[in-house]
Amino acid sequence: MHDPDCIFCKIVRGEIPADVVYEDDDVLAFKDISPQAKIHTLIIPKTHIPTLNALQEEHDALAGKLLRAAAKVAKIHGVEEDGYRTVINTNADAGQVVFHVHVHVMGGQPLRKMG
Repeated sequence: MHDPDCIFCKIVRGEIPADVVYEDDDVLAFKDISPQAKIHTLIIPKTHIPTLNALQEEHDALAGKLLRAAAKVAKIHGVEEDGYRTVINTNADAGQVVFHVHVHVMGGQPLRKMG
């Protein structure tokens, strides 16, 4: 299922170009156009799911694939050993701008400690 107005769905459909880092049948990873770190890749499900809150039990395997894809993307970028950060923003107050669930993978430099 896709949302005809969702920018990430348009990327999945090939209507908007993206710098693809990784792709399989269920997920797509591409470089963020406004990177917050030297390496900043977004991983999205090819199915439109607006937020983490919208995940259902039927999405359990897909959620696992998103996290496994994050590790694959880190390896592709060569940061799996030095370290990388994964972030999922949920809703506006958390900074979610595109309402299609996505995982940020950031690294390639020391990142500010959180907490």
